[in-house]
Amino acid sequence: MQSVYLTWMISALALGVLLLPVFKPPWAKLSLPPFVDFFRRYWVHILIVFTIYNLKDGLDQLDRVLMASTGLDMTPYIWAIEGNLVLWVQQTFEAAWLTTALTHFYVAGFMFICYVSVFYFAYFDDRWLADRVTLSIAWVYILAVPFYLFFNVRVTGDTIPEMQTLAYTLTPEIADWFRRIDPFTNGMPSLHIGIPFAVWLCLTRFDDDRRWNRYRHTVFAYTALTAFTIIYLGIHWFMDIIGGMLVAGAAVSMADRTSNTWWKFFDERTMNVRIVTVLTRPKKAWTWVKSSSHRMYLQYRSPTSTETGRMALAILIVVAAVITWDLTNRSLPAGGVEAPEAAAAIDGWMVTLDNQTEGAALLLHNLSTSTTEPARFNVPGLTLNASYAVLNDRLVVSNPNIMHVFDMEQPTAPIASFSTGDVNDVALCGLPQSMVVVYSESGAIVMQSLDGQRLEGGHTEVSNVARLVCSGSEIAYVTETAPLQVNVLQIGVTGQVSYAINATAPVEEDEVLAAWGTPVDMENATIDTLAFDRSYLAVTVNVSATDRLVLVNRSSAEQWLASNPKYEVSDPSMGHGILAWSVRDHLNPTSPQSKYLDREIYFLDLVENTTHVLTSDTNDQWGPQVLENHLVYFQLEDEAVTVEIHAWEPELRAYSSFVLQAGVLLAFVVVAWHMWQRQSERRQAN
Repeated sequence: MQSVYLTWMISALALGVLLLPVFKPPWAKLSLPPFVDFFRRYWVHILIVFTIYNLKDGLDQLDRVLMASTGLDMTPYIWAIEGNLVLWVQQTFEAAWLTTALTHFYVAGFMFICYVSVFYFAYFDDRWLADRVTLSIAWVYILAVPFYLFFNVRVTGDTIPEMQTLAYTLTPEIADWFRRIDPFTNGMPSLHIGIPFAVWLCLTRFDDDRRWNRYRHTVFAYTALTAFTIIYLGIHWFMDIIGGMLVAGAAVSMADRTSNTWWKFFDERTMNVRIVTVLTRPKKAWTWVKSSSHRMYLQYRSPTSTETGRMALAILIVVAAVITWDLTNRSLPAGGVEAPEAAAAIDGWMVTLDNQTEGAALLLHNLSTSTTEPARFNVPGLTLNASYAVLNDRLVVSNPNIMHVFDMEQPTAPIASFSTGDVNDVALCGLPQSMVVVYSESGAIVMQSLDGQRLEGGHTEVSNVARLVCSGSEIAYVTETAPLQVNVLQIGVTGQVSYAINATAPVEEDEVLAAWGTPVDMENATIDTLAFDRSYLAVTVNVSATDRLVLVNRSSAEQWLASNPKYEVSDPSMGHGILAWSVRDHLNPTSPQSKYLDREIYFLDLVENTTHVLTSDTNDQWGPQVLENHLVYFQLEDEAVTVEIHAWEPELRAYSSFVLQAGVLLAFVVVAWHMWQRQSERRQAN
């Protein structure tokens, strides 16, 4: 994954240096000292570009959570406007050699244009252009952020059925790299157009003596080729290109308006003097801070339209920041939890089997309150091998040779207990009139009521049951004799339906696993976990090298891999049209990076057939449970376990609602005041 990235980056850097003689001003001379000296003279410029690059990961994570929480997907509207025009472009020009060439151009070319557009002006000490180009690039990104967070547009290859994401799937290594850095929802506006077009506009507007004419023409040609590339590769829409051009124009104007103010303070030629003053003469520095603060106070005590405009913008930013924080930070401390082994949840409740210092514990979390300490079920002789299930307000837990039934409203003692044989899996099936406990006993399927009465028609003829789960009145199970076949039967109905599971992946993916020293062994593959509903069946299959997630459409019997086949999947949970799972994404065991050792949470909207990356950080997340209104999962951060709560519909806490309402009222007053001032000032000027 890193090798292809390093190849692109080194190629871009080397090409930038090699082309210095081509693009230099006519009278300029090349020498070695400026290669070192430009870092000292332009370190703030470099820091700005570096900061923008590193902020992207955090922004992408915010975007993933907001997209999953709010469903702010504008792609259908863009598609309705454009139709399949981008598909026509791809199908008309598609060729293997063109796909390969444009994929490398798409990434390495963008690195080149971003790098040299600051490096060239810094190397030749053209501060006039370096100042404005750097700020233009920064403003392009700043202006694009609200679109990326609240105007999500998906890549065309993930939207139009016949369209292919040619660049993203060129090789497994390139596909992994793109999946790691791109949430695939930041289409509008296109930065691949916005940044180079802003550079071209800067050169057109600010290069008075046309010393950079050759570079300006090259940037324009690059932008035009990039526009074709991002359409052809199945990444952007034509509207994304227009958006990038509009943002570029606004960014150049903002850079021109803010350049003198910004660089008056952050010019590298005077920054060192200020730093020395702060360190050696702190009183003088403090006096300057106080005088500047006093001047600002006087400005805003009797504000002009400039100050009221800034006030309105500040109110908007604060309100947006509070709401964004609220929508992306929903968690409860999982008090009393030390090392969760398993979890099961139903709306309002989560039950955790915890491996504590004093032994196994079964804990009940009330998700509808902010109570941090969970209740504890009194299960005699509880072990970590216990099986349990929850449904409605009931919990059944099977310890060796005994089964207990609990009312989750009163978890201190069981409401019923009865003896069993050798129980492996326990499930609760919901029937119209009552609930039924279903479990495998000595390899056979047994059904009984909550008071321990065995029901007639139990499928005792089934043998060697290895896995068993329930959904409604249906039971899905796997036997040891047929480890890649899922059988589904319905309580009270004779007969069953069987699904043969195919966990094979493309040869290229298996070759990567073999190169990692973990070859695939399909002959000994087995199903580990199951989750299903009336429409879909999801299973994880151990193929020795990894655990793969297979999704089956029960109506058509069509099946496919729902997650990347190289990376270990666990904890699938299905319900209410959602499939969620945890995965060790991007982990290469031959060169493991600490940030990929943890598990992340993914979920698939089965109705929209859209996969969302809910988490992408260095915290360990696991055990997702799909509920009617929420998705809950565990997170380990700094040795503290929390229960994270993701809402399917936007939910604002009381303080966020108050901030939103107060912000609207305050913005109404400030905006009206600002507009009145603008008109009055213009009348006086005339």
